Amino acid sequence: MMQELNETVTIGATVPTGFELTSAEEIQEKLEATARVNKDRGKVYFDITSDKLSKVHNLRSVDHLFVVVKQYDNYQFKVTKEEVQLDLQELAAKLSWTSALEVWKMNNSLKKKKGRRKGTNSKKSDHSGNVSTKCTTDTVPSDPTSLSEDLEALQVKNQTDVSHPESGPQTEKLSEDQEALPLKFRVTCNRAGDNHCFTSNDAARDFGGAVQDLFRWKADMTKFDIEVLLNIHNEEVVIGIALTEVSLHRRNITHFGPTTLRPTLAYGMLRLCKPQPSDVILDPMCGSGAIPLEGAIEWPNSFFLAGDNNGIAINRTVNNVKHLLKNRPVERSSSGLPIDIIQWDLCNLSVRNSSVDIIITDMPFGKRMGSRKKNWDLYPLCLREMARVCKPDTGRAVLLTQDKKCFTKAVLQMGELWRRCHTAWVNVGGLRAGVFVLQRTGLVFGTTSGDVKKPHKETESQKEDMEDKSL
Repeated sequence: MMQELNETVTIGATVPTGFELTSAEEIQEKLEATARVNKDRGKVYFDITSDKLSKVHNLRSVDHLFVVVKQYDNYQFKVTKEEVQLDLQELAAKLSWTSALEVWKMNNSLKKKKGRRKGTNSKKSDHSGNVSTKCTTDTVPSDPTSLSEDLEALQVKNQTDVSHPESGPQTEKLSEDQEALPLKFRVTCNRAGDNHCFTSNDAARDFGGAVQDLFRWKADMTKFDIEVLLNIHNEEVVIGIALTEVSLHRRNITHFGPTTLRPTLAYGMLRLCKPQPSDVILDPMCGSGAIPLEGAIEWPNSFFLAGDNNGIAINRTVNNVKHLLKNRPVERSSSGLPIDIIQWDLCNLSVRNSSVDIIITDMPFGKRMGSRKKNWDLYPLCLREMARVCKPDTGRAVLLTQDKKCFTKAVLQMGELWRRCHTAWVNVGGLRAGVFVLQRTGLVFGTTSGDVKKPHKETESQKEDMEDKSL
């Protein structure tokens, strides 16, 4: 039986770029741990006792998790490529792997208890927003005498079960013959910096060869059991062991659209607006429903109103809600989730004046769907309609868009109704987008120069644009 640990370990987490501080707030709130924001954007680190490991997987703001073996803040890389190769080969044997490997085993045990299906990892997401290369080595090493007890405990499985396309390491119980086989592993190197004389491939190959020599594991790029991480950012080097195979953002959404928002991003946006009990929270362009679903789970005492002008998007949101209720009984109540879903005209919402506390939505970028030209007309109309339904003085909005120029001009046009408070810059599918936090001014809608006209119906081009976004 695996020995239970209760010692302090360092956990690393990748988070949506730009939401590091938001994630740190969640970690402090839920784990009572102080998170350190990494020099490399998109990562945070925090120390916990290993008995809190199960709570770490309940964090809503993180994508991937890993346990830190060793962290160097100012690693002195050698001058030549040959010297770096030798240095990385010697590094593996110098590290203390025991605690990290025990945490990895505990993590596997927790996943078994939750009944998660495991299989082959045929497609793996990066643990970093940076360009990275995944590489393993093919050399055949000898067995070390140190850490022998750990190795005996870790010689588990090498099975050929039917694989699941989104999963990674295999953790099903095996026969006695299979348990005697060595672990399969790979080394993933994420490197950033201009002053390195080596590539990510080089570092992964050289360090991976040393890891294989040390543990006598078998290298396998896809059907691996354990993933060793080598994160290099300029002079900072972090060695870790992955605790997640599939990003934790892959949750709740089963019916996807081409621009479905990542739930981790949706959660970060929700935290920026600080929902309170009884708040009415509106997503007028809900798409697949990522924002209201995240909100209803984390803030069940608020009420979420989700809408879109496209019927396909509405059906997709309804199906995602049904799936969540079916597969998460804990969220089930006599009235279901606190979400209402409606199809409407985006510039003439079926909502009364000054009845909404928070508006939060992913606006069309005009890049993958629609066009920038259409946004010049659409954005001011949307902001005007949002100001109508939002409560003066106390109301607020959190809006995501990559079309910064168009949005900035629209906010200036509606300056009597909206005040820009804060902007967080995030990475959305490789695009640098802004999360804009707006505060509703105290002026009553209908009394300012910008809202005396009646909102007109959407033009055909605007409807086509928003339908494209939802499809």
